[in-house]
Amino acid sequence: MELSVSYLNNVNRETPMDKVSATLNKMERHSIQKIPWPEFSYKPKVTFSIAYAEDSILLKYFVQEKAIRIENHVDNSSVHEDSCVEFFIAFDNDEEYYNLEFNCEGACLFGFGKSISQRKLISKEVIRMIRRQSVIQSLVGGENDSVNWELTLVIPLPIFVHHQINHLKEQQCRVNFYKCGDKLPEPHFLAWNDIVAGSPNFHLPEFFGTMYFL
Repeated sequence: MELSVSYLNNVNRETPMDKVSATLNKMERHSIQKIPWPEFSYKPKVTFSIAYAEDSILLKYFVQEKAIRIENHVDNSSVHEDSCVEFFIAFDNDEEYYNLEFNCEGACLFGFGKSISQRKLISKEVIRMIRRQSVIQSLVGGENDSVNWELTLVIPLPIFVHHQINHLKEQQCRVNFYKCGDKLPEPHFLAWNDIVAGSPNFHLPEFFGTMYFL
């Protein structure tokens, strides 16, 4: 799959999060609805919107699911076991990629490498540069109880510490976006760009899609 990302000249890494969130609400939303492993059939409703500024990537997830889990409260903990959304990105034609994983509270695990076994975690000091705003709402009663949550992210370019990225305009990269919840009552593994593998594994860059910064 391919994705084009628009430039916003009225937002930067210091813009108030409420403004970033409201701006991303108006952008096109893309679905994370592929189920690469049918034995995990539960499909929460998940979309995201994305844009970029001169100094950052702006990303917002919109999630509706039956239940949530929040057990990991610090960065570089096992957030994939909670209600989790993920963003993987590889610049240029690099074999290595960055994986950014966030639970619904905003705790982040951030790694870099060629695969899950070869990745190395990036320091919490760098992770703290990522601005995060989480909003969680429970809807109880009626026919469909659910939890709706949104996560707005301002990802400054300097966090990509293994690259020297000064701007994104007209650049191309490889990406995938995910939703998972390994220890939820109904474990699930959803992807934006489909994956072909025998068991759940998001760390397969050969199945990344292409993203263009306009």
